[in-house]
Amino acid sequence: MAELHGLPPDDLLKIYYYLRLTRASEDRVIKLYRQGRVFGGVYVSNGQEAISVGSAYALAPEDVTAPSHRDLGANYVRGLTPREYLAQYLGRATGPTRGRDGNVHYGDIKRGILSFVSPMADLLPVAAGCALAFKIRREPRIAVGYFGDGASSRGDFHEAVNFAAVLRLPVLFICNNNQFAYSTPLARQMAVPHVADRAKGYGLPAVIVDGNDVLAVYTATKAAAERARAGEGPTLIECKTMRMRGHAEHDDASYVPPQLLEEWRAKDPIQRLERTLREAGILSDAEEKRIAEQITREVEDAVQFAEQSPLPDGGGVTQGVYAV
Repeated sequence: MAELHGLPPDDLLKIYYYLRLTRASEDRVIKLYRQGRVFGGVYVSNGQEAISVGSAYALAPEDVTAPSHRDLGANYVRGLTPREYLAQYLGRATGPTRGRDGNVHYGDIKRGILSFVSPMADLLPVAAGCALAFKIRREPRIAVGYFGDGASSRGDFHEAVNFAAVLRLPVLFICNNNQFAYSTPLARQMAVPHVADRAKGYGLPAVIVDGNDVLAVYTATKAAAERARAGEGPTLIECKTMRMRGHAEHDDASYVPPQLLEEWRAKDPIQRLERTLREAGILSDAEEKRIAEQITREVEDAVQFAEQSPLPDGGGVTQGVYAV
């Protein structure tokens, strides 16, 4: 069978699996939220799964990611399980935060996943700090900081990018440009047409990628990672996409023009990869059915696991809490 973007068929099918697992997991959590079974809000990456999956698949196991609230796919690629994801959203003691949080503020340092911080762009200086540590220790590792278009208008973004550029740190800044910063359209929060344009002011290279093409995201990330690992410094990767749901499930996104959603629905990243794999003879009807059934089993098993898991014991609320 043919390779695509240097990836053999087994890897291409894994990427397809991660895209569908991410979509199925988040769709299931949305249903649980509508049934009143989720504590707190729900944030999903519907329509932009290719950015997190494609970029994370290009990394090495020893690298570090600083994901945002729409990067479940990256967490899955790095080893998070559907059981952990569902237990987190249902606030159970078996979730990554052991019930201390009900949605996306989790991480796992053993898997190189930094915990998400709600104020957008706050994790970018942390990613740059990790990259500085790797450089000082002479370790061939890189850090990846994910952010949205709205976050690029905050001071944290500019401080992190400038710091990384000056010190030529091994860090990638990956932008999920999904056209809306909560309810603010792109043109109302930045005067340049592309987030990538902002990199020029700090002297670091930037590339613009079709964020709904998972293989394009993979290839751009792999090239930037090799550049960073070779000591050539950071890269900003702007992935153009569209947020297909509200900022969170409590937001009906009525401010988004319907025709814009229709335009981007035709570019769905999962359907695009599926067409590509079928045309290349890599994905058959039988293989598609096998993957779909596997994902259904995994997600339903995760729901049952989460619902049968205990709620947190209040007596342990101070465990793992530190003050500085």
